[in-house]
Amino acid sequence: MNRHNAPPVVYPLGRSRFLGGLLLGVWFAGMVSALLWCSGSQASSWRLGLSGFSILAAGAAARAAWQRMPTGQLAWDGQFWQWEGAAGEGGLAQGAVSVIMDIQHGLLLRLENQAGTQAWLWLEKKILPARWLDLRRAVYSPHRQPAALAQHDFLASESFSLPPVTVAVSATMPARPACPPAP
Repeated sequence: MNRHNAPPVVYPLGRSRFLGGLLLGVWFAGMVSALLWCSGSQASSWRLGLSGFSILAAGAAARAAWQRMPTGQLAWDGQFWQWEGAAGEGGLAQGAVSVIMDIQHGLLLRLENQAGTQAWLWLEKKILPARWLDLRRAVYSPHRQPAALAQHDFLASESFSLPPVTVAVSATMPARPACPPAP
């Protein structure tokens, strides 16, 4: 049984173009469906105005969410995870991560500290491909707390002594070849 944690790793994170493109695609699909609804319906002008306002508000909210994505680095020290924000951003104290979504080239993680504060982090392979597998090992390896060893696990060298080892040699035993004969 492996009793070691994954080795320490530090992985940078920033605004994801993939996630930004995904948000833009969902917003665009919503806009197209709203435009199709407007062109095929006899809706009143206030309903058309409300749908237009909703489309603009959804686009602004998606852009703001993308711009507020945390940047900095995620660090695993062998015991705890810690997000260290970029200049001007705060970090999150030591905590544990949960994998929310894994699409092989991207991970959505939830980092939660002991106080219950959470940070949602999107990490991508293309940011630092050389460290991607190290990050995945650290995320997926089971975390083991250092166990306090019981007192009886250690024996003082002067508290016991080994009995002398005796070997009996008999001349009546046939000699065995060191290696079996080749066929």
